[in-house]
Amino acid sequence: MGTRAVSEERETMDYDVVIVGAGPAGLSAAIRLKQLAAEAGSEISVAVLEKGSEVGAHILSGAVIDPKALGELIPDWKARGAPLETPVTKDKWLWLGAAGAFDFSALAPLMPPFMNNHGNYVASLGNVCRWLAEQAEALGVEVYPGMAASDVVWTDDGAVAGVVAGVFGVGKDGAEKGDYQPGLELRGKYTFIAEGVRGSLAKQIQARYGLCDGREPQKFGIGVKELWQVKAENFQPGVVQHTFGWPLSNDTGGGTFLYHFGDRYVSLGLVLHLNYKNPWLSPFDEFQRFKQHPSIRPILEGGARIAYGARAITEGGWQSIPKLAFPGGVLIGCSAGFVNLPRIKGSHNAMKTGMLAAEQAFAAIAAGRSGDELTGYETAFRASWVARELTLVRNVKPLLSRFGALVGVALGGLDMWVNVITGGWSPWGTLKHGKTDAASTGLAKDYQPIDYPKPDGVISFDKLSSVFLSATNHEEDQPAHLKLKDPTIPIAVNLPKYGEPARLYCPAGVYEVLYDEAGANPKFQINAQNCVHCKTCDIKDPSRNITWTTPEGGGGPNYPNM
Repeated sequence: MGTRAVSEERETMDYDVVIVGAGPAGLSAAIRLKQLAAEAGSEISVAVLEKGSEVGAHILSGAVIDPKALGELIPDWKARGAPLETPVTKDKWLWLGAAGAFDFSALAPLMPPFMNNHGNYVASLGNVCRWLAEQAEALGVEVYPGMAASDVVWTDDGAVAGVVAGVFGVGKDGAEKGDYQPGLELRGKYTFIAEGVRGSLAKQIQARYGLCDGREPQKFGIGVKELWQVKAENFQPGVVQHTFGWPLSNDTGGGTFLYHFGDRYVSLGLVLHLNYKNPWLSPFDEFQRFKQHPSIRPILEGGARIAYGARAITEGGWQSIPKLAFPGGVLIGCSAGFVNLPRIKGSHNAMKTGMLAAEQAFAAIAAGRSGDELTGYETAFRASWVARELTLVRNVKPLLSRFGALVGVALGGLDMWVNVITGGWSPWGTLKHGKTDAASTGLAKDYQPIDYPKPDGVISFDKLSSVFLSATNHEEDQPAHLKLKDPTIPIAVNLPKYGEPARLYCPAGVYEVLYDEAGANPKFQINAQNCVHCKTCDIKDPSRNITWTTPEGGGGPNYPNM
């Protein structure tokens, strides 16, 4: 248990390690710290903060899970009942056209061996995190759901000393309400930032210490996902299907997934690379259109849609990984960006990086250190299988961006093979990403608006009914957590230049442009209560004008089985 003290402003709790985020990385780090303490016959205090209402509430992934890191962390995970429900039985690869599909699964042996999903499991990553939290708590980790970390606590000499979490009761006008709580300062000898993609604290820390200097800009995708329960005759347990092509154009990167698991569940979604150019494109509507494809619709017909959500995904890979350690803490998991894009997997890498950071922090604390830079974490990462895995696939994303889907997939496969055979050498060296995703957005005048079909309410749906399925909820009388640096830009700049793409790239109907009865006097409206915390707006806004921050703890989606 952390020790408590009271300052003039807020209560302080001191721990050896404070972890922000109860995802795969944060929970694995917490478990590893406690394991090391038990092995050494010592004690270590660890707190894990989670902004969701419960562990797993904000977790969204496909997910096909590689159990490699889990096996290292908890070798007897099967005996302990880890919810890796369904072993992969078959890989399917399709190229979609508007009216048909080409099945190129027979060509799968031409892909590098690590692209094969044999030995992996289809599961809900949210449920895996719930199980990991149980393992952590059994070891003595203090897990605090509903505690959003809203600020960094700095030492006088500029190191990270911890975070502020649990601020409640601030009204829309910024004034303290009757139930105001100033929150806690949770201070640690080391602070692990495990917020996931585009975390608000990670952004502050990266900027303050220049952790991204000399790196390529991080690249992102948006994953839009639904969970269905299908008819028994349409259920194929363990089948893992990925597609390229329609409904996306060749110069718009992305693809779809469809996984069968559990109790007749089908997890399906669209991953769209956020460096797309056409500002009229809507990822949500592209996904709804995909479900109407003649090779997809029959699987869903007669079934029930039971959950919906969306989340940004890191795609930059090796070139975009920032410096990992800073005075007083580290970046782990998707806060640093360890997703293997061609494998569409990152949870195993997130877990392993959390474990590596835990080992370095434990050794430092055992040696009497605190608040310094854990440089050994970066060294350990670069010597790990995570680094090797990301090195082998480092050129896939740039090749897709440069050559489009059809040629890019072929060149990416070739480059991966060359890297495998040579141990990491490529004729291209290490390609650069160049622009940010925001800067990739084209002008509205150069593209035609897209006329998306109306949802039928059976297979395809609208945004608001989808957000309802995400069980998203926010306390309405609180400051908007979506902040505009300049409130005039949406109408004065983004609307005439780009058609104000926020109303389209947001998968939750958060942003609208409203007009008066005469169709004039446009007004930009933010429906912050709809936000599913995907953070696409913080990434894709062409004017870089939107900043995503944490709302009150417990706000946001409440994903079941996602």
